Amino acid sequence: MTTPTTPDYAHGWQPATRYPDPAIVALDPSFEAYHLKLSAVERLATGCRWSEGPVWLGDSRIVVWSDIPNNRMLKWDEETGAVSVFRQPSNFAIW
Repeated sequence: MTTPTTPDYAHGWQPATRYPDPAIVALDPSFEAYHLKLSAVERLATGCRWSEGPVWLGDSRIVVWSDIPNNRMLKWDEETGAVSVFRQPSNFAIW
């Protein structure tokens, strides 16, 4: 699987060391009701041009999302922590 260069804004990302995570900002105040202050954001993958989804498939214990411009769907496996191609080509699927 080839991935494009990681964008500049992604290089300095680090997991949160305190809560609430100061990197999570609601740009629209109406979204504050959905911000779980004791939750964390975890980066699963890089190299996607524009992603949409994700969906949790509990039977398989994977998260699947679409990388539409790259015409693929990716998956993250909970047991291994690995990210791999779920379907390619995906016919530019929007999950």
